Amino acid sequence: MTTTRWWWIRHAPVTSRVGWCYGQEDWPADCSDGTAFAALAGLLPRDALWVTTPLQRTRQTAEAIGTAGYPLPQPFLVEPELMEQSFGEWQSKRHDELRAAPDSVHTNFWLAPARHKPPGGESFVEVTERVARAIGRLTRSHGGRDIVAVTHGGTIRAAIGVALGLDPETALGFQVENLSLTRLDHIRDGGFAGGDAWRVARVNQPPR
Repeated sequence: MTTTRWWWIRHAPVTSRVGWCYGQEDWPADCSDGTAFAALAGLLPRDALWVTTPLQRTRQTAEAIGTAGYPLPQPFLVEPELMEQSFGEWQSKRHDELRAAPDSVHTNFWLAPARHKPPGGESFVEVTERVARAIGRLTRSHGGRDIVAVTHGGTIRAAIGVALGLDPETALGFQVENLSLTRLDHIRDGGFAGGDAWRVARVNQPPR
């Protein structure tokens, strides 16, 4: 059997955009919580492969963990397929502005979000499909390693759904806080009749 341990971290909060829909917009993270970063540095395995997305908030979060005491590898592996969901035309708008729009598209999206697309964006089903591709590809390429993936809330919900075989609608029910740690272990040849299996070690663990 070969076990590949995925350590998922949601990026630090984007305090400058509270109340805004920002999705794949590239806003910086607030990395001022040194206590949280030091705790994460102590929880994570050494000699891991580190993965971020192209958005600066994930890189800044990873670098802050390094500043807090973790010996980071350089450079990080940047994986576009692990980016946050694109909300299309809703990005750069406030949620209260979207709710006040004369049509009901925004309201319907939040009532049944997994299969609905924001205008010009993507559905959570599509997010799950690309996250599954990236997980499969990286697990095959780096089997048996620890992989620390600093990504986004939607990405981590999708990863949980992939591991547990959940309907995307159900996967959206998981809470994933900023700077929380989720660990999902892929076990090759460890499932029923020799198939692959996933083990959920922790979900949404606060960095304390």
